[in-house]
Amino acid sequence: MGKTDDDKVQGRIAPITPIDFTPNDGKGPKVTYKFRWAHLAVAVFAIISVVAGWFVLTAKSVFVEIDPITAQIEIEGGFKVRLGQRYLIRSGSYELTLRNDGYHDSVTQLLVSADQSQTHGFVMRKLPGIISIVSDLVDGARVQIDGVDIGLTPLSGVLVEPGDHQMTISKERYLDYSETISIEGRSVEQGYQAILEPAWAVVTLSTEPAGADVLVDGEVVGATPINVEVLQGRRDVTLKLSGHKAWQDDFDVIAGEDFTVPRVNLEPADGLVFIRSNPTAASLTIGGDYQGLTPLEVALPPGQNHELTFFKNGYYSKKTTIRTQPNQERELNLELDPVLASVSVIADPVDAELYVNGAFRGLANQSIELMAASQQIEIRKAGYVPYTTEFTSRPGLDQMIRVTLKSLEQARQEQIKPIIATAAGQSLKLFYPGAFTMGASRREAGRRPNENLRDIQLERPFYISYREVSNSEYRLFDNEHSSGTVSGVTLDNEAQPVVRVSWTHGALYCNWLSQQEALPPFYEVNAENEVVGFNPESSGYRLPSEAEWSWVARTESSGNTIRYPWGNQLPPPEQAGNFADVTASQYLGEIMFDYDDGYFATAPIGSFTPNQHEILDMAGNVAEWVHDFYGSVGSLGGVEVDPLGPEDGQFHAIRGSSWAHGSITEIRLSFRDFGIEPRDDVGFRIARYLEE
Repeated sequence: MGKTDDDKVQGRIAPITPIDFTPNDGKGPKVTYKFRWAHLAVAVFAIISVVAGWFVLTAKSVFVEIDPITAQIEIEGGFKVRLGQRYLIRSGSYELTLRNDGYHDSVTQLLVSADQSQTHGFVMRKLPGIISIVSDLVDGARVQIDGVDIGLTPLSGVLVEPGDHQMTISKERYLDYSETISIEGRSVEQGYQAILEPAWAVVTLSTEPAGADVLVDGEVVGATPINVEVLQGRRDVTLKLSGHKAWQDDFDVIAGEDFTVPRVNLEPADGLVFIRSNPTAASLTIGGDYQGLTPLEVALPPGQNHELTFFKNGYYSKKTTIRTQPNQERELNLELDPVLASVSVIADPVDAELYVNGAFRGLANQSIELMAASQQIEIRKAGYVPYTTEFTSRPGLDQMIRVTLKSLEQARQEQIKPIIATAAGQSLKLFYPGAFTMGASRREAGRRPNENLRDIQLERPFYISYREVSNSEYRLFDNEHSSGTVSGVTLDNEAQPVVRVSWTHGALYCNWLSQQEALPPFYEVNAENEVVGFNPESSGYRLPSEAEWSWVARTESSGNTIRYPWGNQLPPPEQAGNFADVTASQYLGEIMFDYDDGYFATAPIGSFTPNQHEILDMAGNVAEWVHDFYGSVGSLGGVEVDPLGPEDGQFHAIRGSSWAHGSITEIRLSFRDFGIEPRDDVGFRIARYLEE
């Protein structure tokens, strides 16, 4: 307890009195804050200091460099501080507006990067310059700047972009004026003045007599005497006066260089004569000089005689004289007399008709007067080939035209080729067959029941190939085909006959061959490449019919038929064919023991003696697919004409023996086989009808 002032005055010390003590339980009175304006000022200052410090630490120093340097700069889009030529500004994109007198206002983007210090340059585009252009002494000249037409002089207030430009000023009949101009721009006014030089020279012309029309490049410009302005260049000048010959000359006119043409004395005009002759195309000379063929027009000097001579082959020449007046026009017609000679025409048939140069002259058998010139002679008769020739008669000579016309059928026969070649290189021979008997009699040794006798009449001429189709020829159609091997011996060499092909393969090959030569296909094929029919009227390639094959194999020129490929007797001679012989004894069961053809399997096509018709391998080597379905038929219905076999069937006929056949039955020419599947001893040859 402290002393009071009274105690101190009295000089006494007050006694210490104890009081109650209570510990603080935290529930005493709370401290309260009393707002003062000084506190707010301190807080604001602190915030501004923090923000300013943050801005200074994160802002970039940006120098905006403008051409021109006097441009006014406005930056929109964020806080910035300008310090002289630099700005403190944070990274980002800002809108920059530039303004300056004489320049286009520019609004662009200012992209501030993360670099601490950076410079951004901008160039303002100048406003166009304002120009005026005049052409001294001549108005209306056309002005082009950089090839763009801007109008006719005089021009003022023309806006042109700053920089160098090519100015061209042009006007008809004046030389072009060209100048390179430098435009200041910034709306600065500039003036240009051009002096156009004339592009002509004055040409002085006079004539005797006067009054002639003056034409420059075909255009009349006045009459003589005259001083005429002629544009520079190569110019054609013509002077024309009625009743006189035209005068013409070329001049090289140079601008500004005037000149005088010496006086021109005009000559009296020629007389014009239009000359015709009968006949036309006669040669004409005047005074011995060739002029051309009639009809033609000639100009002849007046006041004198001119000798005209006419010539034409087959006509007598003729002369005449003509005289003309100045500027006169007249016509001359002349008749030429033909040179005739008597010619006898003898023709067979006697009622043939005669035409000379396309004109009908009666029956061919006569004596006729013909001109001594080349003429087209034609002798005609219906059903015959016309005869046409160029004939020149010779006066004083006995002359004769003797003609025998060919009938159309005869001519057609002469056009037929006895041998033709295919696109694959095969040769076919033409035959005109006839009547014969197919099959074999019951008494013939080795005969089979399917060899019934049949009376055949082959009326349609046909071609058949000399050889069987080879591997190389077939592979032109199917390049992946292989004929394989037999007991290790190849059947697949290029020159060996193709084997292991079905009848359908052979028919499709024939259609392919027809296609190569643009012939109508013989066989009708569906989308699955199956043969579903045939066209008997087609001249396209096909397989031989069984009757055709039998006729070529068996008939002789006498009409008799033979039993074996070499004749009617056994054994076969050497080179008779490729049959089953001693070379195949280890492979085949039935062979000819006394025959050796030198080949185990197939031989190259054409290796053996041809038959009586020069056709090769009609027996031996490979048996052959023929066109017909297989059937056991006879001549119960009489003579069969050009038969093509049954209308349908399961199998197709196979004719001829092969390298695998050696029995008497098989080597006979009447032997018939059939099949459906490919075999290693069956191939084919091709045929086609003669086109009617």
